[in-house]
Amino acid sequence: MIVRKIMTVRPETVRPEDSIESARTRMERGGFRSLPVLDGDGRLVGIITSRDVLRYAHALPSTRVDHAMTRDPITIAPDASAEDCATTLLAHKFGGLPVVEDGRVIGIVTSTDVLRAFVRVERATRRILDP
Repeated sequence: MIVRKIMTVRPETVRPEDSIESARTRMERGGFRSLPVLDGDGRLVGIITSRDVLRYAHALPSTRVDHAMTRDPITIAPDASAEDCATTLLAHKFGGLPVVEDGRVIGIVTSTDVLRAFVRVERATRRILDP
């Protein structure tokens, strides 16, 4: 199974100059724990997480995303395996990874997405092996 099949396409994003308050609002509204940060050309320059937002809770309206984000985040390709994705998420204790193709964010894959995929595989395997 490949990442392209389990990722969320066209994820919500923010810009470096947006306020952390704006990022927090988008995360809460969409139920997200992280948002890719794109520059004016649509290129990935960082990622901001709910943990980052919490660290700046005292200054949300006046602090920009680029002050709290992780720059040059680890990403994954859409044709990577779900296993490689899971290994990366576990190794770094991440909740999600931006999916990048030709320098553009085309999706995001979360630990929840990977778990759902593995549950589907397990159920399908059980149906085949235990008729």
